[in-house]
Amino acid sequence: MKGTYLNTATVATGSLIGLAIGKLIPEAAQNIALNGLGLVTLGIGVKMFLGSKNVLIVAASIAIGGVLGLLLGIHVGLVHLADWVKHSVGGAGTFSEGFVASCVLFCIGPMTLLGCIQDGLEGRSELLHLKSTMDGVAAVFFAASLGIGVLFSAAFVLIFQGLITLAAKPLAPLRNDESLLAELTGTGGPIMMAIGLNLLKIKEIPTANYLPALALAPLIVVGSRRISAAMEARKNPAV
Repeated sequence: MKGTYLNTATVATGSLIGLAIGKLIPEAAQNIALNGLGLVTLGIGVKMFLGSKNVLIVAASIAIGGVLGLLLGIHVGLVHLADWVKHSVGGAGTFSEGFVASCVLFCIGPMTLLGCIQDGLEGRSELLHLKSTMDGVAAVFFAASLGIGVLFSAAFVLIFQGLITLAAKPLAPLRNDESLLAELTGTGGPIMMAIGLNLLKIKEIPTANYLPALALAPLIVVGSRRISAAMEARKNPAV
């Protein structure tokens, strides 16, 4: 769990620095910075999506995962949680936006999964050290533009990554399976793009609802392999 603790600390520290800097930056400059973050996030999402080897798996994962997330009320739940914390601490108008966007942004991508598995199985956290640095820098800019909600996303990082670390043993096969990782990364791409679109105010998309897609993508890959193997066995029955 050392890597997750470090990641949580860097997000919190970066957020505090961003909050301090944000008070000194004019609103127009904050808007420019936020648009820049939206463009970068959109670009990262496109890059992740292009890593997929089977777009149909990504499409199915996103579509089904989005419906599951809607039925489970994931996005609404995060917003309600953010609103409750906002009223408790007296946060600003962008509190919920900053909290939800940061929660999703800091917990998506293969580095989160692989880093937590490495930490849980081997007690090593090199990947999470790198991720911690990147997240800490991102938290500075996000907090400066979106406010204190980004700081509270550190708690979500602690819980989310902590759970993955504790479940490292059953998730271990993922890190050595390139196809599974490719579709997991590809599925994370559209979710990142959705965050970018939200930050750019182009379209409001309930990004957290698509989180189940990250679990569905590997399952669909495994299922399609078994179906293909069964069909091949029928074509070439053992003598």
